[in-house]
Amino acid sequence: MEWVTENIKLAFLAGGGESVHARKWLTYFVGKGYDVHLITFTGKPLKGVNVHKLRYFSKLAYPFRILEVKKAVKEIDPDILHAHYVSHYGVYGALTGFKPFVVTAWGSDVLIEASSIIKQPLVRYALKRADLITCDAGHMQKAMIRLGADSDKINLVGFGIDTGKFSPGQKSETLRAKLGIYNSPVVISLRTLEPLYDVESLIRSVPLVLKEIPKTKFLIAGKGSEERRLKKLAASLGVSESVKFMGFIPNDELPEYLTASDVYVSTSPCDAGIAASTAEAMACGLPVIVTDVAENKKWVEDGVNGFLIPVKDPKSLAEKTVYLLKNEDINKNFGKCNRKIIVERNNYYKEMEKMEYLYKKLVQRYEK
Repeated sequence: MEWVTENIKLAFLAGGGESVHARKWLTYFVGKGYDVHLITFTGKPLKGVNVHKLRYFSKLAYPFRILEVKKAVKEIDPDILHAHYVSHYGVYGALTGFKPFVVTAWGSDVLIEASSIIKQPLVRYALKRADLITCDAGHMQKAMIRLGADSDKINLVGFGIDTGKFSPGQKSETLRAKLGIYNSPVVISLRTLEPLYDVESLIRSVPLVLKEIPKTKFLIAGKGSEERRLKKLAASLGVSESVKFMGFIPNDELPEYLTASDVYVSTSPCDAGIAASTAEAMACGLPVIVTDVAENKKWVEDGVNGFLIPVKDPKSLAEKTVYLLKNEDINKNFGKCNRKIIVERNNYYKEMEKMEYLYKKLVQRYEK
């Protein structure tokens, strides 16, 4: 069959507007000329995407949710149905019975939620029904095989970083003045303020860093259930003046915040593949300090392009932060190395080209 993208209709089941990961898929395939549809409970309008907003039913009204999804899929009649996040939209997609069906695992859906007595059977069902499964890390692949997924159906496809958008640049003096950080050294964290990401360890490292470098400022982006508690913790430690809770920062504005910073930190006790925020920081030429979990050591070689630290270890985090802030040449060398790694191994366009190839093969198998 001739591969004409304008004739390929893709239907995505995902949270669209607020999900950076899903937006990457949607934006790329719209740009490539595909007929792109988004079926979602929460998505916002996206340029070039036909958004099918589902009526909201409580989780207790599960059957009504499924009927809504089935109705949308039937109306669209896509060539491929692709669900993101196995334990949520992936289950809905599987229950439609539509073929070909693709599901993408994000991490916690198959690494954490799949351990739930209630959710595990649903995750197993979604994985079994899928014709193609993607994820961005080997340990996720192994976890899904243990859950009953067919190993031949699983492909490693990264979410990728737009290395044109996220790239090294001059520090924005306007932004630094706006934030009141001026000539201060800046440490940035972009992880969501939920227990899963242990931002508490970063807060507890702050007094130790300030003891060595008093002018250091800490930018903590994101929102979440831990926000109030973390602010109280910063106050109790006497470091509120040095810690700035930024709230949610739109993805388009992140490059400016990253290039205004000197060190990126992730204290998460678990990850899927490389965290998007870690990869974005690396693409912007920042040295990174991340926990030694999941596949982080495949991306960060300790002492070469960043540091790997133990989980829940504020002291180690503080020591490595101080080291990078005091050693400018090493800081820059780590950053240059990180930029090269992301360009070569986690380029958004290359990863989406992999996905496009997989779509092509799938459509050929299920040619209508």
